[in-house]
Amino acid sequence: MSSGSSPAPRAQCGSAWLGAGVKEVELWLPQQTRTELLALRADAEVVPPAPSGRRRWVHHGSSISHCIEADAPTGTWPAVAATAAGADLVNLSQAGNAMLDPYVARTIRDTPADLISLKVGINTVNAASFRRRTFTPAVHGFLDTVRDGHPATPLLLISPITCPAVEDVPGPTLSTPEGIKATGKRADVAQGALTLNAVRETLARIAQERGKHDRNLHYLDGRTLFGPGNAGDLPDGLHPDAAGYRRIGERFADTGFGPRGPLGR
Repeated sequence: MSSGSSPAPRAQCGSAWLGAGVKEVELWLPQQTRTELLALRADAEVVPPAPSGRRRWVHHGSSISHCIEADAPTGTWPAVAATAAGADLVNLSQAGNAMLDPYVARTIRDTPADLISLKVGINTVNAASFRRRTFTPAVHGFLDTVRDGHPATPLLLISPITCPAVEDVPGPTLSTPEGIKATGKRADVAQGALTLNAVRETLARIAQERGKHDRNLHYLDGRTLFGPGNAGDLPDGLHPDAAGYRRIGERFADTGFGPRGPLGR
């Protein structure tokens, strides 16, 4: 640490804050920075929590599920949705890196889960990392691996929310002071370049095909959570603001976890 710099903030929570009696404490680490947990200390006995009876929801997505721009770790849209639905969240989202990597599929396969959701597509378009020909089998392979560990767990495949720059124009994208810009050519779409509309079409088709033999696989168009009418809440043209993330979480709690939702009871 250089001279003159301030020490990193330290979270403190003791009996003076909590009051007398047994309390259940959840520790939410910040989502927008790297965190090193040095120690946990208490001035009374600490015991494991009693079983909550809540379902464990494992979610994987991009920066739009990582939610760096949220106003708190409890303000990310998966956290908002999980709180409203009474679910225990395991958020495995990776900003800029939802690329259908096999190790992520293996991690989900090996993680206990009552519910699973996968929000994929935006990073593969922004990085132009797949063509239509390679994207399709990559999604199938990812799902195959997850199903090896969770053959009948409700699984929701979610397509990207709106992103005006790459709805009909392929990536790769470039961040500019005016916002995100697509650098691909529309003419390349006919040759297999991916746009968000092409991704949504592909994901919907995959879910429909696999759904004939997998009744617990479902598809959700991400624009139902954050569509063209919400584009004004994308300050950089890609990522929602804090209020936008909360809105997505509230909508997902209704659409995903509601009485008729694919993750509802």
